[in-house]
This record gives sequence, structure tokens and C-alpha cells, in this order.
Amino acid sequence: MQKPSFKVRFKAFLVTLWIKSLRIRLKTPQPLEPGILGVWHKDLLACAAAFKNWGVHTLVSESNDGDLFATIVQNLGYSVTRGSSTHGATNVRHLLTPLKEGRFVGMALDGPRGPALQVKQGSPWLAKSSGRPLWLVNAKYGAHITLKTWDKFVLPLPLTSIDIEIKYLCD
Repeated sequence: MQKPSFKVRFKAFLVTLWIKSLRIRLKTPQPLEPGILGVWHKDLLACAAAFKNWGVHTLVSESNDGDLFATIVQNLGYSVTRGSSTHGATNVRHLLTPLKEGRFVGMALDGPRGPALQVKQGSPWLAKSSGRPLWLVNAKYGAHITLKTWDKFVLPLPLTSIDIEIKYLCD
């Protein structure tokens, strides 16, 4: 992977500080075994904060926005595979290895372009192929801004509290 530009690294540094300021309250089922952490695209920042330093392996789009997000999550202790569900199962297959190693992987359930809040085929396929559970990750925000984008992307304000709940979706 090519090293990101100084501009991307600087933006990622600032966003990483912002994400680290968020107060996360995590509610998990017992037991929470390694599997796919399925998040909605709108909740990417909150989920990046919730699972920092878990060693999660995630799939990040190859777009310019993806360059920034990949750098941010790497700063937070994630491993990254670049690609998307838009290019088919080829990229999603790269997540089978970390799952078989007993690690968590993360990906947007509704992909890089939506439609919003509709599960695409990649996550359920990955759960079935790996024999690992697919966990649905939901976020409830304190102070935040909702953008007028296809996914209604949420920008939690610095220092705000976020409740993250993980529920079993399928395997």
C-alpha cells in the first residue's frame, strides 16, 4: 500500500484525536466470539472509536475518502484491506484469513454507496463462508451532527458520549 500524502496523514491525525475524545459505552452479548462486526456506513466514526486497539481487520474503500479513513483506523490499531463490496466478493474474501485466525473483522453492512441501512451480500456471505457470527453494531449518540449524505453520516461532537450495542445478526 502506498504511503498516504502529508495532507491525508495530517487530517487523519486530527480526526484520530477527535475520535479518541469520544466517550464510548459498549454493551456486548456474552459471549462475544470473534466474527464480523457489521456497522452501518453512517456510524463509521463511532465504531472506529468503539473498537480501537481490538486488532480488528477491516475492509476500507479504495476511494479518496477511503485513503483518509484507512489512515485513521490504522492510527487506532486496525489492520486494513483496501477494496469494497462494489467490486464483488474478491475483496471480501481477503477477510476470511483473519476470521480463520480467530480475529474480528469489520465492514459496512450497507457498503460504500448504499442504499442506506440495507444489508448487502458481502457480510452474510462472509459469515457463512467463515463459520463465524455476524454481529450488528448499533450506535446511539449524544451531541452530534447528521450530514445530508446518502447514508446520513453522523459526526459525533468531540467529548460526546456514544452508546454502542452489539447484537447477533446471523452466521
